[in-house]
Parts: sequence; C-alpha cells; structure tokens
Amino acid sequence: MAWRALAALSLLLCFGSSCCDDTQDYFLSDTVINNVVQDPQTSRIYVGAINNIYQLNYDLLKESSAATGPKKDNPHCTPPITAQCTDAKDMDNINKLLLVNSANGTLIVCGSLFRGICSLVNLNSVDKQVYYSDTKGEKTYVASTEESVAVVGVISYFIEAHNNANLSIFLVGKGYGSSDSSKLISTRLLQEHGEMDVFENMVEASTVQASPFVQRYLHDFRHAFKDNGYIYFLFSRTPGTSDSRKITFIARLCENDHHYYSYTELQLNCSVNTEQQDNMYNKIQAVYLARPGEVLFAVFSADEDGGRSALCMYPLSSINTRLEEVIESCYIGEVLEDEKPKTVYSPYISKTEAYKCGAEFLPSPLASKPEYALAVKPIYTRNDMLTAVAVAVENEHTVAFLGTSGADVLKVSPIPGSVPVQACEQKNDCQSCVSQRDPYCGWCVLEGRVSSPDILHCEFDGYKIHATMEGTQVICDLPTSENIPPTPETQGEGILFAFNLIITYCEAVLSLPPLFTKQTDVVCLAECLKIILICITHKFRKHSDQQQCFMKCLFLYKTKKLELFLCSFEAYFFKKNNEFSVRLNCFVFLPFFYSVVLYNCSVRREDCSLCKNADQKYNCVWCDTTKSCIYRALCNQELAQCPPPKITDIVPRYGPMKGQISVTIKGSNLGINIIALIDESPLEYLPNKRSESGPVEVEVEGGRTGQSDVYFTYRDPVPKAVSPSKGPAAGGTVITITGDNLDTASIDDISITVDREPLTFGKEITCMTGPHKGQKIPSDRLPVIVKYGKDTFKEVSGFEYSANPKVTDYAPRASFSKAMTAKEAQAFVGDVLCPVTILEDDKLFLVAPSSPPKSTSRRHRRDTSSEAMERKSQQAEREYEKIKNQLANLEESVRDRCKKEFTDLMIEMEDHTSDLNEARIPFLDYKNYTNRVFFLPSKDGANDVMITGKLDIPESRRAIVDQALNQFSNLLNSKTFLINFIRTLEGRHEFNARNKVYFASLLTVALHGKLEYYTDIMRTLLLELMEEYIHSKNPKLMLRRSETVVERMLCNWMSICLYQFLKDSAGEPLYKLFKAIKHQVEKGPVDAEMKKAKYTLNDTGLLVDDVEYSVLTLQVLVHGEGPDVTPVKVLNCDSISQVKEKIIEQVYRNLPYSQRPTVDSVALEWRPGSTGQILSDLDLTSQKEGRWKRINTLAHYNVRDGATLVLSRVLHTQQSFDQNQDNHEERNALLEDDKVFHLVRPADELEEVKSKRGSMKDKATTKAITEIYLTRLLSMKGTLQQFVDDFFRSVLCSGNVVPPAVKYFFDFLDEQAEKHDNVDDETIHIWKTNSLPLRFWVNILKNPHFIFDVHVTEVVDASLSVIAQTFMDACTKTEHKLTRESPSNKLLYAKEISTYKKMVDDYYKGIRQMVPVSDQDMNTHLAEVSRSHTDKLNTQVALHQLYQYASKYYDGIISSLEDDPAAQSKQLTLRLQQIAAALENKVTDL
Repeated sequence: MAWRALAALSLLLCFGSSCCDDTQDYFLSDTVINNVVQDPQTSRIYVGAINNIYQLNYDLLKESSAATGPKKDNPHCTPPITAQCTDAKDMDNINKLLLVNSANGTLIVCGSLFRGICSLVNLNSVDKQVYYSDTKGEKTYVASTEESVAVVGVISYFIEAHNNANLSIFLVGKGYGSSDSSKLISTRLLQEHGEMDVFENMVEASTVQASPFVQRYLHDFRHAFKDNGYIYFLFSRTPGTSDSRKITFIARLCENDHHYYSYTELQLNCSVNTEQQDNMYNKIQAVYLARPGEVLFAVFSADEDGGRSALCMYPLSSINTRLEEVIESCYIGEVLEDEKPKTVYSPYISKTEAYKCGAEFLPSPLASKPEYALAVKPIYTRNDMLTAVAVAVENEHTVAFLGTSGADVLKVSPIPGSVPVQACEQKNDCQSCVSQRDPYCGWCVLEGRVSSPDILHCEFDGYKIHATMEGTQVICDLPTSENIPPTPETQGEGILFAFNLIITYCEAVLSLPPLFTKQTDVVCLAECLKIILICITHKFRKHSDQQQCFMKCLFLYKTKKLELFLCSFEAYFFKKNNEFSVRLNCFVFLPFFYSVVLYNCSVRREDCSLCKNADQKYNCVWCDTTKSCIYRALCNQELAQCPPPKITDIVPRYGPMKGQISVTIKGSNLGINIIALIDESPLEYLPNKRSESGPVEVEVEGGRTGQSDVYFTYRDPVPKAVSPSKGPAAGGTVITITGDNLDTASIDDISITVDREPLTFGKEITCMTGPHKGQKIPSDRLPVIVKYGKDTFKEVSGFEYSANPKVTDYAPRASFSKAMTAKEAQAFVGDVLCPVTILEDDKLFLVAPSSPPKSTSRRHRRDTSSEAMERKSQQAEREYEKIKNQLANLEESVRDRCKKEFTDLMIEMEDHTSDLNEARIPFLDYKNYTNRVFFLPSKDGANDVMITGKLDIPESRRAIVDQALNQFSNLLNSKTFLINFIRTLEGRHEFNARNKVYFASLLTVALHGKLEYYTDIMRTLLLELMEEYIHSKNPKLMLRRSETVVERMLCNWMSICLYQFLKDSAGEPLYKLFKAIKHQVEKGPVDAEMKKAKYTLNDTGLLVDDVEYSVLTLQVLVHGEGPDVTPVKVLNCDSISQVKEKIIEQVYRNLPYSQRPTVDSVALEWRPGSTGQILSDLDLTSQKEGRWKRINTLAHYNVRDGATLVLSRVLHTQQSFDQNQDNHEERNALLEDDKVFHLVRPADELEEVKSKRGSMKDKATTKAITEIYLTRLLSMKGTLQQFVDDFFRSVLCSGNVVPPAVKYFFDFLDEQAEKHDNVDDETIHIWKTNSLPLRFWVNILKNPHFIFDVHVTEVVDASLSVIAQTFMDACTKTEHKLTRESPSNKLLYAKEISTYKKMVDDYYKGIRQMVPVSDQDMNTHLAEVSRSHTDKLNTQVALHQLYQYASKYYDGIISSLEDDPAAQSKQLTLRLQQIAAALENKVTDL
C-alpha cells in the first residue's frame, strides 16, 4: 500500500492562479474511442480506440500509445494469418475490452482482430507489450470479431481445489457473434499455469451456456463489477419468446464459485409506474457504481421510442435483498398451481423435464420472473438518447454526468427534487454563484469570477499526481519507488533527496471548516485573504495578512526497496503569487539493505610504503603506535613519512662479468617506484662489472636510501665437461654439465642450446637433449653452449649424436604375444606342482607327477553349481578378452594402411572441399526437408500427394472446398475435437502403424502454423502414454516404436526443431562423412548387380572375390558446352552406368543432385579413331556365359587411360528406340530373357540349393573366409574413423550449442519421471535415447538425402547402416559382450563403443545441468519457426488428406463428440457436420 502524505489545509477562500484559468483539458483521438479506464493507484487514464491504445496522465496529456491496427485478417481464418488465408484483407481493430490489473502492472487489451485475441501491455508504458500469442488456438479467443457485440470484464481470482494455488484471472461477459464461442460467461487465466496458457478458459464446460439460445436471447452486456464477494454482470436480452423486446437483467454469482452454480439473474425495471410493472425504459445502455452509498446508476432507453431515455438509481443492498428473496423462494420449494416455481425460471435449459426448485442440485442458472423484477422510478428523463453515465461525490453532494448520442455532456444532481446544474460561467457575482449549491462551482476571489474548485494536484520535482480533499486536509500519494532517485553510493549527512510539492487550489466555500464557528466568517471578501495551515500532528497557527506562513512536521516513509526514510515537510505560503510550496526533505533512517564495500587495510600492506600506495578512498594509513596499516579513524598517531628502505636479501648473489641478468631485491619499505644502484649504476638488468663485489643500494621516492648488508659478486662461470658424451639422434639423453661457478645467475636466466626440458640447477647443470634435426648425423663431437642472461655465452665441447638404436632380436619371442613364458607358468595336478615344458596359445605341456597326489585339489571343496557357473563366467570373460586382443592385433596390422588411406582420402577430397566452399553444402530447403522426413517413407514415396502438392479437385468446387478446409482447420484448433479425433482413430484395429505415421505427419503440416498448440497437444498425449506404460506396461518400452500417433508427432517435432541445428552445426560433419564413405567406396570395385563393394563397413555388402582393376583418368567433353575437358577418375571395371554417374558427379559438381541430368538422359561416346562408339551397359557385343550375360565395362571396350569421351543429352523413348533399330535380330537379341551379372556371377540355382544344405564344415569355411576379409572392413573403418568421430562429437557434445527443444523435452521427461517411483535412471536414459538419438539422429544418419540434395546408393547405405547401429549401441545401457558369433559391425567398433557410451552419458548429464528453457522461450522459438516456414508447406493438401480420415471414421467421431460435454458446449458436432456437408454432400442432421 502506498504511503500517503497529508498536507492539511483549511481553505477559507480560494487561492492559486491556475485554478481560476479557463483552460479546458481534453484529449483528441484520431479514431472512434471504444473504452476508457483509469488506474486507481496512479490516476492514469487508458483509452481504447479503433486501431490505437493511448496512455494519458491525469491532465489528459499523452504519455504513451500503441497501434493495434489495421492488420490483415479474416474472421473465418484461424490466427496466425498466413498466405493460406486467401481472403485476408486490412481490417480495423475495434477495442472490445480494457481492464487494469494493478496487481501485476498490466493492462488487458482485447480487440476485434484475430478472433478476439487479447494481449497484456505495461501499465507504465502501453507501447511495451508484456504478453501476446496468436498461436494458442481457439481456447484463447476472448472477445468478438463483430462490432455490435459488446464485451465486459472484471479482475478476480481462482483458487485451485487440489493445491490451493491462487491464480490471477478475469471473468468475461460477451454476447454472441457468428464467429465466436457460445459461452456467455468465461473465466480467463492471466498467467501460465501447468499445461494451461494465458487467456485460456479455466472452466471448460460452464453452467452458463448460450449454445441453443444465441439466436433467441441476443445478450447485450454493458457492465461488470465485483463487490463484497460477489461478481455482477449487467446486460439486456430478449425474454426468449416471440417477444423481441429486450429486458434488462443484473446477474450475480459468488466470486469463489468457479463453476457458476450460484449464477442468478434479476430483472431490473426502470418505469414511471412501478405498481403496474410497466417497464417503459427497458434496455440498459450504461452503468456506474458509486461507492459512497453503494448505489448503481444506470441509463435506459425505450425500445418503442428510440428518442426517450432515463436515469435510474438502484441501491446495491436492494438488488442483493431481492436476489436472496427469489433464490430462497426457489430453494424452499415455493411453487404455483401448475407446480412451476413461483419466483424463478431456468432460462438456459432446453430439456422439458426441468429440475424442481428445492432439489439438491440445479443443473442450470436461475432468473427472476418479470413479476419479481426490482423496479424503480427514473430520477431523470430526456427525449433523446442517454448513452453514458458517471457519478462523483463532491463535498457530500452527488453529481451525475450523462452523455448523450448527440455528443452532449450533462451534469445532474440525482437527489430527488433537484434540478440539472447549468454551467458555472453563467453566474456573474459571488452570491449567485454560491446560492446555486453546485459543488463544482466556486467564486474565485483573486479575479472576481466563478471557477471550478477541483484543480488540485501535488507535484514532486516533475512527478505530478492527483490530490483530494478530506475535510480541511489535502491528501496525495508520495512518488512510488521507481520515481525516487537512486540512493547515492556514499551517503553522509545532508539531504538524501528533495522534492518541491506544488499544491494549487481554488475553494468554493460551501461547508464550514471545523476551525470556524460563525457563519459570518464564511463570506466572499476579495480584499481579505486568510490562510490556515494545519500540520499532520494537528498543531496549527493562524495568520491573517502575513506575506509568508510556515509549518514543519515529520513522518516516516518506507519504499518498495525496504529503505526507511525520515522525512520532513517544510510548507510555505507566498501571498505574492498565491502559491503554496512544500519542500520534502528525506534522510536515510535505518536502512534494511545497503550496498557496502568491506576493505581490510592490512591485507598485502605489510610495510609503510605499501600502505601509502592504497587507494585514497579507503582512508588507509600507517599507524605509528600499532606499526601496521589500518583505517584512519582507528589510528591515534599517523606516521607522516615512511622509514628508509631496508634490504634483507639479493637473489641471485652472483652474476656474470657482463651482467644483463635479472636480480630480485627483498626487503621492506622499498616503495612502488624505486631506483636500485649497484656500484652507483641504475639497476634494471645487472650492469657490466664495475668491481668484484659490493652492496646493493636502493633509493625510493623522496630521496630516502637503503643499503644491503649482503654483497653481490661478479664472476664468470666455467663449464668444463659433459657426461655422458654420446646419445641417440632421436634425443632424450639426460646430460650433466660440470665446471666452476655454474650457479652464477638464477635458473630463469640460463638456457642451453641442446635442451628441451626444464633443467636442474646448481653447481652442476642437468638437462635433456633434443632430437637432431639434420638429415645426416655428424660424426664429430658438438659444442654445448650455456647462455647466462643476454650477453654471456660459455661453450664446452663433448657431446656426440649417434644413430638411433635398432632392435634386431629378442628372447623369449613368445613373451611378446603371451601373458607369460613357460617358466613363469605354474600347473598343479591335485596338490603337486608340475614343471611346464611348452606353452602354446590353446594348450600347455607339463611333466606329470611320479606318484598320485594326496589331494585332488589345492582348493577347499565348494558348491559344484556355483563353481560351474563361475568357471563358465570366467571362460566367457577370457573369450571376450581374447576376441578383443585379436581385434586389436588385426587393427594394428592395418593401422599403417589406414593412415595412408586416410591421407590419400583427404588429399583426394581437397577438390571437393573447394567445391564445398564455392557451392556450399547442398542443404534442402525447409519444405523439401519436411516432405522427405514426413512423407518419403510412405507407400507412394516421391509420388505422394503431399510431396507433389497436387489435388484432383474440380475448379467449380475449389472455392467451396477451400472454405470448408479452412473451417476444418479451425476445428482442428479445438483441443477437445482433436483429442477426440485421435482417440477415435487409434481405437480402430484397421488404423495400423503405417496409417498412424502418415496421419501424424499430415497433422504436423496442418498445425505447423501453430506449433505452440501442436506442442501442447503432443504433451497431453504423451502424458496419457506415460501413464499407460508406467502403470500397465514396461516403462522402458515407451517411445521405442511408432505405435501411436503421438510417437510419430514427437519424431516430427524433433525434426522441425532440429532443422536449424543441422544447418548450423551437425550438417557439415554429416555431409563430410557421407562424402568420405562415397568416395572411399568408389575407389574400389562395386558390383552394380549384387550391390557389393570391395571397400565397405558392412560384411553382407563386402565383395569377397578379388577383382582385378586399374584406375583410369578420362578426359570428358560435354556436347554443346564448349571445348573444355573435365578429368574424371574411374575404374576400368566400372559399368558404363557407373562411369556416367562419376562423370555427371564431377562435371556438375556445383549443382545439387536434383538439378543434374540422370544417367538415363545422357549418352556416352568414345572416339578412339575417326568414328565414335556409343558405350552402354548392354549391347550386341556383351559377353555371354551360358545363360548369363556380363554387363559391359570400360575394360570390355578396351578404353585406355587418358581416353577422351563425349557426354551428350538424349531423350530415349521406346518409339525412337524401335525406329533406330534396323536390325530386328539385334534388338531381339538384346531383349532375350538372359540373366545379367557385372563383376561376379552368382552361383547357379542348383549350386545355391546345395549350399543351403551344406555341411557344418562348409559353414565353418565360410566363417573363416569372412574373418579373413574382416581386415578389409577394419581398413575401411580406420580410414573413416576421424569422420565418424567428428559427427558423433557434433551431435553428442553439450558444451556446444544444444537445441532448445532438446533441453526442453529432456527436462519434461525428467519432471515426469520424478512423479513416479517406478521410473529409474536407466528408464529415463532409455526414454531420452528413444526420443532423440533413435527417433531422429539415426533416421538422419541412415538417410542423408532427408537433409541434403544427394543420392544415396545401396552400397553407401550399407556402410551408413553400420555407423547408425554403432550410434544406437552407444546410446544403450546394455553391455555387449563379444563372441565369435557377434555381428561384424559390433566387432568393428568394439574398442570405440565404451568411449561413445561415455559421450552419450556426458551429453545427457550436461543437458541436465544447463539453464532450463522456459515455456515462454520455447513458445517464442516455435512461433518463429511457424512464422518463417508455414507459408511454404502444402497445408491445404494436408487438411484435405486429414479430412479423408475424418470421413472414413465419421460416425465414430460424431459419437465420441456427442458423449463429451466439453465438445457439446462448443458445438463441435454441428461444426463437423457442416464441414462434411460442404466437402462431400454428406447428409447431416442440420
């Protein structure tokens, strides 16, 4: 509560110049004003006009404004308005509702645009928007789109039943427009709460509905207010019968009744003849609640005569009494002869079997019958239309201000028997001015004329605020904390802050102040001016004609910052300019919080010179009594000048004769700026020798000197020998230099030309040699040079580099491959030790004991079953370690080859890297990316209607279909409908997994413009799925497959949210990995028919047979594109189609794949001589082997290295092919039903059958062959390792940028897991893995063409699948033990998998430790994605396809909606029926 300052003034006559001016404050709006409200705390006025919001101060001066329109909109389109809304046009924004919410400093602004969406703006500056969102869907539409529909509101609260949370809300009363919801009263949130958004309706199925009655009642709301625990709405409506005449009602409900059970309507009559229930003025126009007396003032009009209106007055107590009477009559069961209630009826119920009064539960609201209306007589009538009313109480007089349709403002005293008050200016003398008893007129004695007495305000140093009179006291609020200057950093004595308070007032004397007792004192005397000043303490002094009056009083003032100030008023009155001036002086008094700096003078100020160097603002001094550095106020005797400097030590004490080394002088009072002297020379570096030794002298600022007791000595070091004198060229030999005086100078000043490691220093110098960098090792001894400081070099000869040692033999040889030798092994038979003679990989030989052992075992007997299990476990562990060792040996054997291959790959990809810089990575745009991710896996693939965007709709029906689809879009934005829709579909057995995936993708596109709403739906469905898995299934299985619509929705949501991350971060390493695999695969033979390659990661795609091949460099000319040739590397074993692919890839490398010519659209011609030859995979020259025909290769055509080939575009059709084949025999030969092969001919069917029934020996041989070629897989893996690691790091490094969606969703999973006891850490890990790595990254990794414009061949896909499987294994918690039967891909990455697993764990932990992403931040991000990309998507096609599901399961959906009360309240069944009628002429119940 703001503190209020009272400046008590007894004003006998008016004073102050400004009050007597004729200035008329006004504000002019450029457009029609719709609403005006005032902030009761600051008196600011807020004006809602068409297309604008204005913020005015109390003097109607504009402080701020914000434009709200015009903007593109169409009432039939669902916000946000995108290009899909083809009928959108610029529309004015009519302000429908303004509400001041002082509790959180916001103004609620609702307009007619965008289905009546509201916003929150700052009360201090309306141009600063606090909250706005147009993507939340139908649940947040508050106002009406129609100009004629009135909207009212009132701020309230909402107590949640389950946790007693107090929520900020406002209640809205609204008539019905054609595009509006059917609720009369709704409760709207003013904050986010759980899953609910700002402005969302808190009461889903309210008691007060207008669904069947909107056409009948035609509600017209005029006002809403709350008082004493009740909320009231005033409106007019028809009786609901054939009578179209509107009747006025006031509706009341308890403020804490959140379901409107207490809602009751009372008819209000404003009639001249109240006895006969003659409701002459039947339609309410405007309302005002006057607090003093709590009286409701309302203006009414007459329906039958639009030119007649009246002002009626209803005490609120009378309204409440009558309401209680009719309610009590109902509940005690008073009925008429026909058994109907005596006083009430149920206006909003359509059932004939209405509940009786007196029942325990009434399902619908009550309304009073006309005969029990509250009727009053008008206190004022007119023959024109009254449209507005406001009431004020001035000096205990009530004044009503009435507005008319003719733009007049009338001033009326509503007390019976009074007459309308005329303008003050019509009275020319004081007596007539006072005698008319107008509380707003007073005689201004200073200028001898009438003036308004209410010009009263306080001004605090430019901060102006309205003031009021209470008796003889002037009351105004002090400035709020934000208007107080900041507290100075150093606050001493004196004024903290001061304001000038200017109070101007012109008093019309109508009542006697308490200081006067005689009527004669109250006169109009211009010649006599008397002033009474009263202090808050009620002490006063009276002055008559003095030039100046003075008073002073004290009070305490506490700000919002919890600072307490002692303040004083100094008030003066100056007769000269009739100004009352108040100066407000405030001092800090008991500050609760104050920012201070604690400074300890003694820290690091051990002597006087350091103390005096401290910053002067801390007042540190060297105290002579304590001999320490302390705060000045604590010192009795400050030392004026510091003692002379004192030197205690010199480091080092020896230096070379040439000087130039660093010397450290230790001591006290050495000051900050000093001059050190050695032998009277300034010491920066040690100077050249002046004498053999001597003291060091220091001079500090001020001329004070100090001399050392210890001496510094000049001498020359003499190195004499180096030991050892020889070492290998590779370096690393530790040598020792001996000699005399080697410890001259300090270690930091010594360097040795042969060392690379830190040396030890003393009478001997020890250091390590570095490698010899020359190509030839010198045979002579090399000098070792020791450098002291800058100028002293000492040389000693005696070190020689020799050739590096080589290992020529080792014994025992077996010890390098086994864990021990035969001699080290111990073997026992029973308890007898037997010598081991031979130790091999799988067996050992020993000498048996000469006699039977006494015991059968060296160990105690134990449980045989556990012994067997332990032995089996140990055996498996040994097997596992053995396989790991074998793999390690295999990898070691191919390591050098991998390094070479990797180097070659990087060199060969340099051209590609330069291309990458020129043409960039061929990322797909957002539309193609989402099309491929969502719809390419569908059964129609690239021909899916969502990818082609083509709908087969007749032109004559296109407009009708588009309009119906827009309505269907609106329906999908109803959460109630969409949840029912999805549940109905998932309840049908024929709605299989493929359908669910496709439906979810369609839904993603259809709701893309409202991704916040899409996310809300997804969260709701996920919570249901969690409950199902946690309570009835295994929680670990959740999200593993796309068995539900929501699981695919999550996959699509991740794809949407990570698109930018792919482009910015992970896309480049993924593209490089893809290109590296492709490049490496194509370096070796690839069988075009069997889809197997020599270089691959996948053993099933490995080309086992050795194929001879050589690399050719072709010179390619492109027909019609100039003489330039492009060199292209190919293999002579490549098929012609493979050659074409490589040529196209190189020639058109700067174009994305989709813009390149296809293999079938080009011809390849070789011109070895004067004639050319067209090369093709199959022709008459193709070789045949029985029924098999070999695909032609370059070797088949004998194309040589450096050959020139011509690439030309052709258009092949079957007709042209037939016409150009003169020789039908040749054509028939080509069309024979022969089997074809490329590099390796598959076994015949008979051989294949035999192989299937082959012996175990054959299978073992096959396995052995696979293991032989495992080295080739390892070679490929080693070459690509860097690319794989780079990609994994880009995806699994939380230190880099983590997409906000990942953090947001992982936190969501963590929050839900904490709510359930049976969800452990492993389950959470699995959930996160299933939702991100498996659901998104594996999909992208296996399908690079989803994000890049590239073509992925089967052989490349085979290797990508192995990496994807490794990625999946890394994300699991299960430990994979290797055996000989393990898949090759697990064997390949056995060594790296533990590292990858740790990366995943660290990634999840890192995300958990990040700053949370708030709902608001996530919604802002989603809204930006919607805004940036929605226009590009095939939204209408998606809606059309979604409707096909609604049509197929129409009856089930209708049934589900009819069973849902929330759906019924929103008329969702009716809306779906209307859409069905428009789209397919479906017969409905309309």
